[in-house]
Amino acid sequence: MFKEFKEFALKGSIFDLAIAVVIGTAFSKIVTSLVNDLIMPILGILIGGINFNNLKYDIPSSIVGGTSLSISYGLFIQAIIDFLIIAFSLFIFIQAIQSIKKKEIKKIVGSKPSNEEMLLIEIRDLLQERNLLQEKNNIKGSK
Repeated sequence: MFKEFKEFALKGSIFDLAIAVVIGTAFSKIVTSLVNDLIMPILGILIGGINFNNLKYDIPSSIVGGTSLSISYGLFIQAIIDFLIIAFSLFIFIQAIQSIKKKEIKKIVGSKPSNEEMLLIEIRDLLQERNLLQEKNNIKGSK
């Protein structure tokens, strides 16, 4: 069992996944800071000096049974903006990677074969022609 776990843990895909999680966490912190420290204050100023962190609905204590309760919808709005920015950033990043891959594939597909490859192609074609001629001769000889 330890051997199987070791093989599983040492696979390259596990390390790739771990690296992706660490980078994703750091990226999330950057985007959260971008939203909290730059976008939301600017958005608050544009819509009349509103601080989204303070947007909440206080439920009267008489309804809740003597305890104070509030619904912080401003934080929810901020979380939605975080999500949208992260999703858009990932979309742009994936599009960039896909365009790079497409360019590499076009280079590979569009490149001319080397002289050695051309010779091998000619040899293959000649062997196929020879085999076809032998098959035709075998069919004529058997009639």
